[in-house]
Amino acid sequence: MIEINKKYSPITSSDSRYFIVTGGRGSGKSFSVNLLLVLLTYEAGHTILFTRFTLASAYISIIPEFIDKIETLNIEDDFHITKDEIINKRSGSKILFKGIKTSSGDQTANLKSLTNVSTWVMDEAEELVDESIFDKIDLSVRNLKQQNRVILILNPVTKEHWIYSRFFEDKAIMGGTNTTKDNITYIHTTYLDNIDNLSESYLNQIETIKSRRPDKYKHQMLGGWLAKAEGVIFSNWTIGKFKKVGVSVFGQDYGFASDESTLVETNIDNRNRIIYLKECFYLKGLTTTQIAELNLKHAHKDLIVGDSAEPRLLSEIKAKGCNIVKAIKGQGSITYGISLLQDYDLIVEENSINLIKELNNYSWLEKKSKTPQDRFNHLIDAIRYSVSYQLQNPNRGTYYIS
Repeated sequence: MIEINKKYSPITSSDSRYFIVTGGRGSGKSFSVNLLLVLLTYEAGHTILFTRFTLASAYISIIPEFIDKIETLNIEDDFHITKDEIINKRSGSKILFKGIKTSSGDQTANLKSLTNVSTWVMDEAEELVDESIFDKIDLSVRNLKQQNRVILILNPVTKEHWIYSRFFEDKAIMGGTNTTKDNITYIHTTYLDNIDNLSESYLNQIETIKSRRPDKYKHQMLGGWLAKAEGVIFSNWTIGKFKKVGVSVFGQDYGFASDESTLVETNIDNRNRIIYLKECFYLKGLTTTQIAELNLKHAHKDLIVGDSAEPRLLSEIKAKGCNIVKAIKGQGSITYGISLLQDYDLIVEENSINLIKELNNYSWLEKKSKTPQDRFNHLIDAIRYSVSYQLQNPNRGTYYIS
């Protein structure tokens, strides 16, 4: 028998529409909510929509988590499971699994057309940075026969996120609170609420973080909201529409197995001192051929400025048809590139979730230092390469393969 932490009981007992489920790592929040969803399907008339921002294959990534709970409860005979939904054969209620973002953009037009949705669950909700997408899907939750619920499950990020502004700041609710106000129920748990299910080695690791990195402990383990990463380098950015003012130039950084390889589109509006930024890909373990194929898909024949640390790699990518040149590097090139970016307003395309994460966390090594930490920078480095190349090159704006 599985026991559910009593902090989650309001999901089935409260008549709120909105449930904001926050917590740190190891808190068991996704486990508990998913188990409650399985039990909820025994009520007739439910259509439960379960989403993540990116969900390439529900049958591989998330449905096995539900199957595990069904098997633990020994109720396998009650369910019919396909590649993208779970149907309770007794009640007819079902859980549908969808991703919001697809390779061609987002699916909101498809999701908002769903009918009879009684419960919408947004897992890893911190990745949903566009509030308008939330509003579109929220309006689809209008089942007349059952209580309507919208459940956001997230690890708190910075207070600049719209979820904090809308559900905490505007409602005068402190982070970490368990309460109900204005049709919103807040549920917050930490690893301390789930300690019986955690290994001794994991708990020892947490104690090390607690003693050596108290700020990290507060944020990652206790689920505290960040005002902003300490010593953050860029504050001159906002989320907005990507615009092309002239020709786009792409920046690229390489990571292979250990780090992410990236591609980012940049477009500079010099007249208004604006740089438009769009994340194209952010992936580990890519081969040279895969990088080249992705480059051609996103950049086509537009210019790419790549990390010059591996000249042979650039030659191989160029040989596969990419229009690529090496980045300008040298002593002081990092701080110079940062200063160029700080001199413009940066507009970040709304689906660039990894870039947004980097901008919220890319910080100086020390408060008075002018040396950035070598982390949260795979996309930012790519942007530096592209922008530095353009602003130091008098022929910028004519980047086409001959």
